[in-house]
Amino acid sequence: MTWTRRKLIKTGLLAGTGFILLDSFWLEKYFIETNEFCLGKATEDNFDLKVIQISDLHLKSLNGQLKTLARNINEHKPDLVFFTGDSVDDKKNLIILNQFLDKLDKSIKKFAILGNWEYWGSLDLEDLRMTYEVNNCELLINNSRQLTIKDKTISITGIDDYLGGKSDIDIALKDFKQSDYHIILNHCPEYGDIISEKLKGKVSYDFMLSGHTHGGQIDLFGFVPFKPKGSGKYLKGWYTDKNIYVSKGIGTSIFPARFMARAEIAVFKLRT
Repeated sequence: MTWTRRKLIKTGLLAGTGFILLDSFWLEKYFIETNEFCLGKATEDNFDLKVIQISDLHLKSLNGQLKTLARNINEHKPDLVFFTGDSVDDKKNLIILNQFLDKLDKSIKKFAILGNWEYWGSLDLEDLRMTYEVNNCELLINNSRQLTIKDKTISITGIDDYLGGKSDIDIALKDFKQSDYHIILNHCPEYGDIISEKLKGKVSYDFMLSGHTHGGQIDLFGFVPFKPKGSGKYLKGWYTDKNIYVSKGIGTSIFPARFMARAEIAVFKLRT
């Protein structure tokens, strides 16, 4: 067989297209990366607390990807797990959330907040709250909780969703207690600007965890065709000026593909 220049170009284009489709509809969706960060004086092997963020699950079924994710989380043996919204986007899938949570170690304390899709998917919030509670997970909606782990006090502030709910950092901090660590959970990162401005010089926090953006979900080499309302200037990763980490999340919304926005969980090791 003689390979002409035209055939080479055509074959290359077909192979490239095939790889992009494979990457978009399979690799980046189902092979979840784990991003780890050491904060303060923490090192890989010397830290006070380990916490894991899971965001934007958009659960449709309990597939092999999610079973592997649950095993991965259990193997990390975190002190806390945070679900930062959009775990479920349809009330009929609440049972799948329960099935997924059931695979996580029950001894691990968990906290969750709401995203826009919990509202838009018409979920009964009391049913959602109970589903979390039976799996050692507390749903926070504009409130704060303090707990003690390994002789360290941790305050967790959970904000209601910015788009579907009524985000209010002032109400959320009514029960706030000064602690060794303060972590804020806030689904839409755009509201993080308001939080940061209101807390300046008043209440400190170690970092804020957000999701919602899916890292753009489709990132065409720096050009992101669509970011959901509520993203603001944020896309993914660290924004150190506001101490905000924006997760790319696990699931997909609207269009079932990812490109250059691989699904992730984030692991944070803390030490003051």
